[in-house]
Amino acid sequence: MTATTTKKTPVSVPLTDSQLIALYLQEQDARYFSQLYRRYAGRVFAKCISMLADHGMARDATQDVFIKILLNLSKFTEQSSFSTWVYSVTYNYCIDLIRKKKKNILIFTEDIGRVSTASEVEIPDSVILEMETNRLEKVMDNLPVGDKAILDMKYTEDMSIKEIGEVLGKTESAIKMQIMRAKIRAQGIYEEMYGTEPIGA
Repeated sequence: MTATTTKKTPVSVPLTDSQLIALYLQEQDARYFSQLYRRYAGRVFAKCISMLADHGMARDATQDVFIKILLNLSKFTEQSSFSTWVYSVTYNYCIDLIRKKKKNILIFTEDIGRVSTASEVEIPDSVILEMETNRLEKVMDNLPVGDKAILDMKYTEDMSIKEIGEVLGKTESAIKMQIMRAKIRAQGIYEEMYGTEPIGA
């Protein structure tokens, strides 16, 4: 009796972002970009809804962001990760939408009197992390969109200072200062809304 051998089916390894980009640029096959879309569409939509607070706008923005990504894919230099680049395109697109919607909005307010001593004051992360969820949402909604976005990156997305700097195109020291100022403003808004009640009440 002759023994029969069973042929093992090779396990397919998912292509990396870089491989998908290279294959798309070489072959112009939409299937490769579709894989990138499926991989990142959920994250892009989540960021859009977080910044725009409107499901309809977020859906439209997600499609527009991927059109921008597609049109600029050849310009991606891999100096940062593709996910960071996608985040940067998404963030900047949403900021532009907000600016167009409210032309008089001050994206990054500079309350000189209030933050002039920011370099001398260390605001602990507990100012953000220990806020009761509902109160934190209300405080964040009352922050300028730039402050809200950078605190979201730091404490919700758990991005590093370096990654945030890559998204915003700023130095790490500038990002640290911006986060500190945002925390100061968040603490001030909390005190205006809830007085001296404990943060975790």
